[in-house]
Amino acid sequence: MRIGLISDTHSHLDPKVFDHFEECDEIWHAGDIGSGVLEPLQEFKPVKAVFGNIDDKSIRAACPEHQKFECEGLQVWMTHIGGYPPRYNPTMRPLLQQDPPDMFICGHSHILKVMRDPKLNNLIFINPGAAGIHGFHQVKTIMRFDIEEKTVKNMQVIELGKKGKIK
Repeated sequence: MRIGLISDTHSHLDPKVFDHFEECDEIWHAGDIGSGVLEPLQEFKPVKAVFGNIDDKSIRAACPEHQKFECEGLQVWMTHIGGYPPRYNPTMRPLLQQDPPDMFICGHSHILKVMRDPKLNNLIFINPGAAGIHGFHQVKTIMRFDIEEKTVKNMQVIELGKKGKIK
């Protein structure tokens, strides 16, 4: 499975996303979707998404707060506000300790980060940064990776350009 990972679009969908996710099997969105983003992504590819703190009732009705699922044998947990190893959100920490996934994905911070957590079964933590034009990040980022037989391969960070540029 080839996955396109995006977060914190805040109602801005850079057209380059479609080129970079062309060969993806699914798109995963880690929240703060905003208006006018979810539908074009869903028309393009299958989407798994969670709502974020800026998302309105319509997004919250379409997307859960948490997505827990299996992909190619890998247990994945995606939520918007999760913190990062070892500084997890206080609400998330006991839940993760009770049942750690193989991969934990969140957004919210707009800080691109990929790391392992040796204290939680060496889970892979991913925050793809922010793909929108709102927030303190300087460069819009998305990610792409493959999952094959419970193994993550070919992980790529893709820069979409400065957040102020819509080109």
